[in-house]
Amino acid sequence: MTLKKMQQATLGGGCFWCTEAVFLEVKGVEKVVSGYTGGNVPGRPTYREICSGLTGHAEVVQVTFDASIITYEDILIIFMTTHDPTSLNRQGADRGTQYRSVVFYHNKEQQEVAEVVIKEMAVYYENKIVTEISKLGVFYKAEEAHQNYYKNNREQGYCSFVITPKLAKLRELHADKLKSI
Repeated sequence: MTLKKMQQATLGGGCFWCTEAVFLEVKGVEKVVSGYTGGNVPGRPTYREICSGLTGHAEVVQVTFDASIITYEDILIIFMTTHDPTSLNRQGADRGTQYRSVVFYHNKEQQEVAEVVIKEMAVYYENKIVTEISKLGVFYKAEEAHQNYYKNNREQGYCSFVITPKLAKLRELHADKLKSI
């Protein structure tokens, strides 16, 4: 029996609803929490404040995973291939710094792995990768309405037109890394 080696990754790939839905399907991922980080405004931010773009925070997910099943490097590769890391401060129709592409590292090793993965992934993109690599500060869990959003709101238009195609891309590119359904 292998002991679990739990780690966390904190990632911003535009709307956290999309990124959360992606990582909930990945084998070895135990928990995904939508939230906010990276800003400079004191106090616990609200979704409304984040949407204003004035807090400096990004919509992110904090992914808790078992590193004996999936590596941090694989988490980053999935992240980089299920959103557009070449779009500065936007994903699709979502625009603003709160939707930036960013890897918030938890330690020096994660920082180094992120730098290598982004450099290696650059050859697969026509445009320059703009994904930030920043040290994680305070992580604020988003309101409960934003947790498990896709699962709880599949019939909503945004879910159908934006999240469902991202999940199809995940399943096509990373079938070997997905949980059995």
